[in-house]
Order: sequence, then structure tokens, then C-alpha cells
Amino acid sequence: MSVMLDEPDSQTTQLQGSRLQAETTAVRLHIRWPGTRKSLSRDQKQQAAGAFDADSRTLSAAKRLFDTSHPAFRAVSAVKTKATSLWKGMTLPYIEPGVRLLRRSDVSEFDSQLTNIQYELSESVNELDRCFSELVDSARDQLGHLFDPADYPTTVSDLFAISWDFPSVTPPTYLRTVSPELYQQECRRVQARFAEAVELAEQTFAEELSQLVNHLAERLSGSADGKPKVFRDSAVTNLTEFFERFQHLNIGSSDELDQLVENARQVISGVSPQDLRDRGSLRQQVASSLTRVESSLDELMSDRPRRNVIRGPR
Repeated sequence: MSVMLDEPDSQTTQLQGSRLQAETTAVRLHIRWPGTRKSLSRDQKQQAAGAFDADSRTLSAAKRLFDTSHPAFRAVSAVKTKATSLWKGMTLPYIEPGVRLLRRSDVSEFDSQLTNIQYELSESVNELDRCFSELVDSARDQLGHLFDPADYPTTVSDLFAISWDFPSVTPPTYLRTVSPELYQQECRRVQARFAEAVELAEQTFAEELSQLVNHLAERLSGSADGKPKVFRDSAVTNLTEFFERFQHLNIGSSDELDQLVENARQVISGVSPQDLRDRGSLRQQVASSLTRVESSLDELMSDRPRRNVIRGPR
């Protein structure tokens, strides 16, 4: 993989990058998951194409191996979602795919929570394994001639796994003695990457806040069929959760972004979803204030265009 980056545009950004590097550690989440679909064989595709008088070479077809809406499989999938949400929720983005930055003070908590999730996954997979024959029998009935017993393992207990590691994103220390010049070159490269990560974090926070503010403002504005638009409690609670996460993860690299987050927080501070449903004047006031925040966010993001990160073949 080759990466071409814009050079950090200021000494301030470099200093912020150095601080980010000192306060965080890189973390990867690994998820092993079986496929739930399988491409049809050549003969099967030819049969399917024949039904439409089509050339099988232009046809892409696959079969669903089993019902993924089954409660046991959905329970396993929910654990996967929980692990991914935790990983993303406790970390900042980094410029290498699959790698994020975790505050060093959060390492123990992160490890503990994922260990619990591993246990939840084990319990859910055991339950899925107990009723897997039921899913296979159902697939036999649903797939007809497409059913192939060879597609199904005798147990699924070893097909699911969640793990994590803390890869090094700093130059190897042996380079100091092998090639001091190369070591310094690598140090500068790492410094540039963390400077880029600072701006990537700002950009990610700004875009997420913009989406949340836009969604709530849109639901609070106007009406549908002569009645106020319906919105879920999550339209408000998602913003509250964002403010908590921003406060914890924010590296204080952008005064403008900090102020806009605070402005948005003040708009909904002490306001419950039910308040917005019951009080029309409050509803319009909040919508108007959020629209102003959104406009300021748009200006901020247009002044700071997306960084030019070009990734080569992986």
C-alpha cells in the first residue's frame, strides 16, 4: 500500500499531531465471520439464465445459505454490531485502513469491555450451534435443488471470533542503530501521519455533528399532512451521546469546532424529546437555532476541504 499525503500546513498542526501520538495507541479490531451466501455453480447459472433466455455469462447469481433473520443468528449479529460500535465509539480515526487511535487511559476499559463482548459472542454462537440443524433443514426446504449439504459445516462454533490488537505505528527502534538517517526519515513520516490524523478527527467530528443537527432540524421544521413531522427520541439522544463522546475524545485542535459543538449542546441542553413534541414554540426555536449551527458547520467544512489521502493497492 502506498500513501501520498499533503504536508502538514503549520507548526501548530505538527505539535497537535505529536500530542495525539503521545496520548493514543493504535488499535485494530478483527472479526471472523462466515459467509451467508454462495455463488451458484456454472450449471446452476446456466439453468437460471435459460429461464430468461439470457446468456449465463452476463448473469450473477447467488443463493442464501440459511435464514439470517432467524433469532439465533440475529443475536450473534447483534454482538458483532456491539463490538464494532464500541471500537469506533471509543477511538479516533487514523489514516491507515482498519486502524484507529485509542486514548492510552482508555486501554484497560476498552480491553475489559471487548473481553465481555467476546463472552457474549461465545454464548450467542453456542445457542446458534444448538439450533443450526433447524436452519439447515429450513434451507433444504427453501432451496430445493440448489441445496447442497456440503455447504454446511457440522458445527459453527469455530466460525465466529472477535479479537483485537495494538499494532505499532511508530518506526522500529532497531533503525536507530542500523540507519539513523532512515530512522529520522520514518519519524518524520509518522509525524506527518499524526498531523493528518488530527485534521481527519476534526473532519469526522464536524461531519457527524452536521448530519445529526441536520436530521433533527429537518424533523422539527415544517409539517407533514398538516401535522408536525414525527421524530424518534434517538434524534435527540444521538446528539447528547455525540457531545459526551466529543468531550472525551476531543484533542482541542480546533477552537471553531469546539465552539460549534458547544453551541449545539446549549441548544438542546435540558430539552427532552417530549418537550419538543408538546411545545410548538420550543420546537421552532430549537429548529431555527440548529439550522444556524448547521450553516456555520457548512462554512467550517468548506473552509477546510477534505484532506487528500490517496491509497494505493492493498
